[in-house]
Amino acid sequence: MRPTLSWTPTEDLPPGTTDLRPVADALSTGGVLVLSGAGISTESGIPDYRGEGGSLSRHTPMTYQEFTASGRARRRYWARSHLGWRTFGSARPNAGHRAVAAFGRHGLLSGVITQNVDGLHQAAGSEGVVELHGSLDRVVCLSCGAFSPRRELAVRLQEANAGFEPVAAGINPDGDADLTDEQVGDFRVLPCTGCGGILKPDVVFFGEAVPPQRVEYCRRLVRDAASLLVLGSSLTVMSGLRFVRQAVQAGKPVLIVNQDPTRGDRHALTRVALPLGTALTTVAHRLDIPVGGRAARPTR
Repeated sequence: MRPTLSWTPTEDLPPGTTDLRPVADALSTGGVLVLSGAGISTESGIPDYRGEGGSLSRHTPMTYQEFTASGRARRRYWARSHLGWRTFGSARPNAGHRAVAAFGRHGLLSGVITQNVDGLHQAAGSEGVVELHGSLDRVVCLSCGAFSPRRELAVRLQEANAGFEPVAAGINPDGDADLTDEQVGDFRVLPCTGCGGILKPDVVFFGEAVPPQRVEYCRRLVRDAASLLVLGSSLTVMSGLRFVRQAVQAGKPVLIVNQDPTRGDRHALTRVALPLGTALTTVAHRLDIPVGGRAARPTR
């Protein structure tokens, strides 16, 4: 499950550090499995859920149960998501994403698992990324199971809701814009073109289970890795924390780069409390790995 969960670090936890040597040492030996969270995308303009100024302070994510049970909830979700998609889809990879891609190109990584739904790792050039919580690039019908590109639905929604141009108060990590009920108005939600069923973005909502096959594949990646490097995740929800616990039980070192304390700190060899872009670029330079830009994000 991906539950709506609040966690505050009230227990005694190891302090964060600015020493990047353990991260550089792990990468230099190779076989590193990356697990990334929303914090790696904040420098691309996509806010974190938690942390200082995190979106959970002003925004409650849609749950699977609410989405499937209420037509009103689906109208609110799709209105907000349709607007947020324009901003979300224009985000570009930052130095952290580019560094991860560079580590992969140099054969230092055994894989990348991301809790994010923004596609920025792939846009930076990382290959074989496992999207633990799915991707906003795809839409799935809950009745017939058909998948379709999000860009196609965006065009249909634009045509069906001509003149829908509210100003959002903010954008959230799930691509959901902050709108009032008044701004949502009578936004028109569209059905599946094949069977008329309910459409949902191909992402794991809070309260929804991550597909078991995906979880098992990630577990295999952890088993095959030499170490686990957590980037920008508070590890508050079990969907990510379980891999940290698995690595520790297998005797594999866990390293975390996150400015705030995480639920996995007690299991980690170290937590580096530095901005991800700065930290990973510094590590890349120490390993003589160039971190450059790349072509524009693929058209959605």
